[in-house]
Amino acid sequence: MRILPSGDRALLLELDDLDQVLGYYAALAADPPPEVVDIVPAARTILVTTRGDLAGLSRSLRELAPARDSRATGDLVEIPVVYDGEDLGNVASLLGCTSSEVIARHTGVLWTVAFSGFAPGFGYLTSDADWNIPRRTSPRTKVPAGAVGLAGEFSGVYPRESPGGWQLIGRTSVRTFDAAREPAALLHPGGRVRFVDAGRG
Repeated sequence: MRILPSGDRALLLELDDLDQVLGYYAALAADPPPEVVDIVPAARTILVTTRGDLAGLSRSLRELAPARDSRATGDLVEIPVVYDGEDLGNVASLLGCTSSEVIARHTGVLWTVAFSGFAPGFGYLTSDADWNIPRRTSPRTKVPAGAVGLAGEFSGVYPRESPGGWQLIGRTSVRTFDAAREPAALLHPGGRVRFVDAGRG
């Protein structure tokens, strides 16, 4: 772990991999150091913002032990999915299985919101399953809101219409971002997600 200054009110933890990020984020969220005001995880880093002294925060971070069971905490959100995505068959071919097996695999694991990014409300979801799905060679110019996709080790739900290169396996009517809702984002780092099979349309 490397700890780097980020302005005069934050420190950036550089970590080896996503599992370390999940472990350290879970530990920080459960018991944040004094005067910490924000903790923002990413794929290989965690930004920790404080009202206090950076030297004291640095000491606290160096003494921090990562949580062991970092994927088993946080509120659980169930997301029903109609599995009729344009890339479902392609994902099945990549995995060497049937479309039904892809659906069973996607719904059969508990996903963790590792971090947020790309667009407000877009959670990068990871699981203990061994996913490694390449992005599309040609991204789409329009992906509809509610599209459920896979890319690399992640799954995600598009919060609004946008370009995107993920492999689309289904769609949901659940709104993962709503500016009129409090909080606006449905999925937060550390939260858990279970996808539920709602059929194929």
